[in-house]
Amino acid sequence: MIALSLAEIAEVVGGQTHDIPDPSVQVTGPVVRDSREVGPGCLFVAFVGERVDGHDFARAAVEAGAAAVLASRPVGVPAIVVEDVQAALGALARHVVSRLGATLVALTGSAGKTSTKDLIAQVLQRKAPTVFTPGSLNNEIGLPLTALSATEDTRFLVLEMGARGIGHIRYLTELTPPKVGVVLNVGSAHIGEFGGREQIAQAKGELVESLPSSDAGGIAVLNADDPYVRAMTSRTKAKVILFGESDEADVRAENVRLTDSGQPAFRLHTPSGASDVTMRLYGEHHVSNALAAAAVAHELGMSAEEIAVALSEAGSLSRWRMEVTERPDGVTIVNDAYNANPESMKAALRALAAMGRGRRTWAVLGKMAELGDEALAEHDAVGRLAVRLNVSKLVAVGDREASWLQLGAYNEGSWGEESVHVSDAQAAIDLLRSELRPGDVVLVKASRSVGLESVAQALLETGAEGEVAAR
Repeated sequence: MIALSLAEIAEVVGGQTHDIPDPSVQVTGPVVRDSREVGPGCLFVAFVGERVDGHDFARAAVEAGAAAVLASRPVGVPAIVVEDVQAALGALARHVVSRLGATLVALTGSAGKTSTKDLIAQVLQRKAPTVFTPGSLNNEIGLPLTALSATEDTRFLVLEMGARGIGHIRYLTELTPPKVGVVLNVGSAHIGEFGGREQIAQAKGELVESLPSSDAGGIAVLNADDPYVRAMTSRTKAKVILFGESDEADVRAENVRLTDSGQPAFRLHTPSGASDVTMRLYGEHHVSNALAAAAVAHELGMSAEEIAVALSEAGSLSRWRMEVTERPDGVTIVNDAYNANPESMKAALRALAAMGRGRRTWAVLGKMAELGDEALAEHDAVGRLAVRLNVSKLVAVGDREASWLQLGAYNEGSWGEESVHVSDAQAAIDLLRSELRPGDVVLVKASRSVGLESVAQALLETGAEGEVAAR
């Protein structure tokens, strides 16, 4: 964080200082909520959770070097006490961002947010110091913590914004007002909570509504291939840049194809030129993500050639998102178990089909959460797609939703041993351990709550006779 004294922080957040002998002491380290991450000069934020109360770790945090604690009650060590710790954290982030000389880039969408955020960051890092959201910390706590990790040297601040309802993104943009806003897509993720795609589009579009006008430098980067996103053009005063495979897109891809290993390649076209891209990531869905990143980078002054090189060299920075690892025996494990929605599930299956040409493929799939009334139809559709893509074997893991996955496969003509329904992750592990053979490709994917990453990890441990070679 940029250096601020404890007295300044107390004024910004409307708090009272307690047990602070010298209010001029500065916070020079990061702002953290986990006492295990505390270092010299940190500000430790004490949240009260369902199971853990951060105030109980206040003394340990100060002993580890924290300058003070941001708390909702006195804790017997240097502290700034406020009524609402989350609101105070947001106020501090808003203050720090206002003092930065950085360009703030925010993005949202139903699928691909984290992968696209990682791509944007890796491309912009070629141009200037960049700070970006780690993993998927995109809510009312994670976003301000990321913003507060920026320093005086930061030139680009890339923030992922998630939403669980109308008004959430508007609130996040008030904490960290963006200059560039990116909307990737409007899909089925969380449709059960929102009530429909129109409501999802309303929530995602709050990002472009928050942007400054084109005269003030505001830029809205919108997906030309998604009608819900493209319609957001009318909701912003910012300059609009369209990306996609449409001929009308300002930044577009031509000659899109997958390599034999399932990695996308295409010809990138921007208003300033064209260049070829071959990505290290897996799956054709990353083309759209890459185009979004290219559109941002182009608007921030990078050439087509610079962008193409950066995209071709960019890797996966966030765990359990199409992590491809080959065991010594030749079995390939694709761990995409961080989360799942209908769009990302279908994209992962297509990537599996491309990677597994001439090989035996396994789709180990579980529940997609928060789909509401669409749950049965969406799980059925995924099961059907697995059959259409000629996936060798579908392993549906879990209870009701898993049975719907298998039902879809049956209804599409998968009989015999082409699909199987197992009760839990351990049953899937036991099945795969007994039936996998060298050369097989295994995709593991479900919503985060299912915990299918344990399947991928167990399979890697099973094959770890010697060093596992990660691609």
